[in-house]
This record gives sequence, structure tokens and C-alpha cells, in this order.
Amino acid sequence: MTMPARPGRTDVDPVLAEHDPRRLVVIGTDADLAAVLLRLLRSERLDVELAYVASSRRSAVAAVWGLPTGRRAMELARSGVACPVPLVRDDTGGVLVGRGEIRGLRGECYCDDVLVLRGAAPRLVVSACPEGVAVRAGRGSRRPDGVTRPVPPTARSGRGSAVGRAVQVGGAAFTPVADGTAHPRPLQRRTWYRHTSDWLLVHAR
Repeated sequence: MTMPARPGRTDVDPVLAEHDPRRLVVIGTDADLAAVLLRLLRSERLDVELAYVASSRRSAVAAVWGLPTGRRAMELARSGVACPVPLVRDDTGGVLVGRGEIRGLRGECYCDDVLVLRGAAPRLVVSACPEGVAVRAGRGSRRPDGVTRPVPPTARSGRGSAVGRAVQVGGAAFTPVADGTAHPRPLQRRTWYRHTSDWLLVHAR
């Protein structure tokens, strides 16, 4: 079944109602996968397994969860085993399946009670991960490595990294990007956090 990019309620919900699927296979971008997962969350169907065939070899989701691409991804989608993985949400009703980013941030960022940024950072990169959510402040586009490098609480400025249940950001107006999709308006605060329930990702044999 073909759906538009980043499918919404009128695209996904009728499929769930009519077919009551055990597994959905999403072929597309990380943003497409996030859109489908959001509909499962909002329709209380997190029992549906999601298999993902990324249309790009640069998929953050594939990198985080070690998913294959191409023909091997299709084989995994058909015969792989679904396992629960952390569901990362944000405070404006969205989800994050792979990578979030804020460029040119000036402010503060905490991961749980760990100070990750005070001052300015060219990039703040956030990633879903097996432990919940990881964050790194600094230069370059590489994703967080899951190592905690706190900024001393008394420091006037600094950049670090951490992993935990929630990432809170505040500062001068910024535009967060989640799974390649920019937020429609600038924000001064953003929280990404691990939901109380997991989602089911096909990523094992």
C-alpha cells in the first residue's frame, strides 16, 4: 500500500481500523517512520510491530539500531523479530525515532540532572538510544556516543554529553529539527524524553 510522505491520521488510521495489522513495513525516510509511529502512539496501537526499510544509507535510525539497508533490510522486515525499544517523545506532541538537532544554540541543556551545555554550541545533537535518549553539545554532526561528560555546575560555559531519560533545552529562540523535519516555529524551550511505554521495532533475527 502506497502512502504519502510523512503520512498522517487520514492515511494511517483507516489501515489500522480495516486490517488490524500485526506488523507494518515502512519504506521511506526517518521522518516517514516517525509519522507512522506517532499515529500508533495516538491511536493506542503500540502493540503493532514496525519494520523499517530506509530509503537512505544515511538513516539515523538504521545507524542507531544497526539496521541493514537494501535487500537485507527487506528480508529483515519480512522475517525479523520485533523487540521493544525506547519511545522518545517531545513536549509539543511529536516523537523522535533517530536524530534531533539544534544549530547555533545559545543557552543551557540538561540531561536528567547532568549539565551538558552552558553558553553557545554550534550544534546540539540528540539521539534515541537503547538507554533512552543521548545528547552531545559541540561541533560536527556525529551522533552522541552515550558517554557522560558533564559540564561542571559552576562553570560559566562548557559543552559535554550524557545519556538518560530526558533532555531539556532552553535559551535564545531556536528551531529544533527532528528526524530531518524542522519545527514549524522557533522555540525557547524543548524537551525530549523517554515515554513510559516502548515501541516494537523489527531489528533482530
